[in-house]
Amino acid sequence: MGAAASLWAQSYPPKTKFTAADVPDLTGKVTIVTGGNTGIGYETCKALLAKNAKVYMASRSKQKAADAIAKLKAETGKEAIFLELDLADFDSVRKSAADFQSKETQLHILFNNGGVMVPPIDQLTKQGYDLQFGTNVIGHYLFTKELTPVLLATANPNVPGGKVRVVNTSSSASMFETLKWDTFRDGPARKKLGVQQLYAQSKFGNVVVANEFARRYGDKGIVSTALNPGNIQSDLQRHVGPFLMAILKLMLHPTPMGAVTQLWAGTSPEGEDLNGKYLIPWARIGETRKESRDQKLAEKLWNWLEEETKQ
Repeated sequence: MGAAASLWAQSYPPKTKFTAADVPDLTGKVTIVTGGNTGIGYETCKALLAKNAKVYMASRSKQKAADAIAKLKAETGKEAIFLELDLADFDSVRKSAADFQSKETQLHILFNNGGVMVPPIDQLTKQGYDLQFGTNVIGHYLFTKELTPVLLATANPNVPGGKVRVVNTSSSASMFETLKWDTFRDGPARKKLGVQQLYAQSKFGNVVVANEFARRYGDKGIVSTALNPGNIQSDLQRHVGPFLMAILKLMLHPTPMGAVTQLWAGTSPEGEDLNGKYLIPWARIGETRKESRDQKLAEKLWNWLEEETKQ
């Protein structure tokens, strides 16, 4: 299937066979949702709380998280826990992972859901990376790496239901770019590529990292997936211009639908068998660019990330 046909199929998917109501009881399960205070992340937190999970809402803004936690409590009767996390700052990422591990000895599901989309071109991370690649790819890679010890300690692959899961929210935009290594940091190449392609590159990077994580840790009881949540109306589009937004609105689905595919990956019994898969709306296995399965490319990116995030 070509990129255009694949995009069409993902933009207008068949009726879902899995909903938030189908999430099993999660009593005793500890979860983290990055970017959980708004949009798809908020809906994911809501579904997890409704099924009795312990939910850490990893967010940059304490006030926005507090408002979201209060709203969730009113809707579900359950209370999420704030975990301060700025994915655009290595120090914050490390501190957040350490804070979590000072409180918990287990982590059953990590939803790498947060991200930024087409911010102004002059915005960079604290360490000087492109804001989109730095937040969406590098920040989540480092957060997952720092949490890997607790994920491994929680996993029990020899018992049914004993695997833990890392669910990485990508996008259909991952089909429209690969990796332009000279655009990860600021410079003429980055500015020339532009914010739309920089976003697509970051979402492609999410898939590459998820696949490499699946290869490295799949036999240790960690299930790693990447997914397109669908064309969803959310706060992620706050930087999109009015012309493009008018076009997008023709193909946007309600925000709660954006949580469906990642909830399926993170909580369903069949999710245990999805390691290394790319998922599409709604709750289906799909495909993105074939380059995302290039193991040499994945190893190169992984090694680059290891080097860049060394303390």
